[in-house]
Amino acid sequence: MSNKDRARRGLMLILSSPSGAGKTTLSRLLLEEYKDMALSISTTTRQPRKGEVDGVHYRFVDEDAFRRMAKNGEFLEWAQVFGAYYGTPKQPVEDALSAGHDVHFDIDWQGAQQLKQSAANDLVKVFILPPSLEELEARLRRRNQDSEAVIADRMARARDEISHWGEYHYVLVNEDVERSMCDLRAILAAERRLRKRQPWLAEFVRNLIQPL
Repeated sequence: MSNKDRARRGLMLILSSPSGAGKTTLSRLLLEEYKDMALSISTTTRQPRKGEVDGVHYRFVDEDAFRRMAKNGEFLEWAQVFGAYYGTPKQPVEDALSAGHDVHFDIDWQGAQQLKQSAANDLVKVFILPPSLEELEARLRRRNQDSEAVIADRMARARDEISHWGEYHYVLVNEDVERSMCDLRAILAAERRLRKRQPWLAEFVRNLIQPL
């Protein structure tokens, strides 16, 4: 059996966390290190922000087109957030998984729940926790991007988001980025080798044990 015949099925890696816990940094490092991992590109009805490129950061569509896609079952999950619609297109993800490529999702617990309903066998869900709420607030302030009101809102939301930690397969306390990356590498290595992601194994074992 050739290496090509031993191709595995890809997995869907979800990272979720409250804002400031380090998810964005870890996501960037993962995509830089794992060249065969693709970032899931969401479809949205909101207007592009400065510097955003259609098909790279998001796929931008009008509301009629989005509703049509949702009605036709073209999304793995979708939701309305702050007046705009966001959805994960189904076909690009399935194409990547079938080709043995992993797909990374940077989504919240609600999106993770919807994906569980439509693609549970392919999911690997990781929740990123801060070392403490004090450190979380300090990180938000060090970014120097948000007003006091926004920081207060993010901290209020953080408690609700953290309460969903038990819905994830793995939970990492992100005290040190490199240690967290080591943990993510170990998770990926193990999950990639699960029996259910090795479709070639059944035939391989049959050939091993058949009488000569």
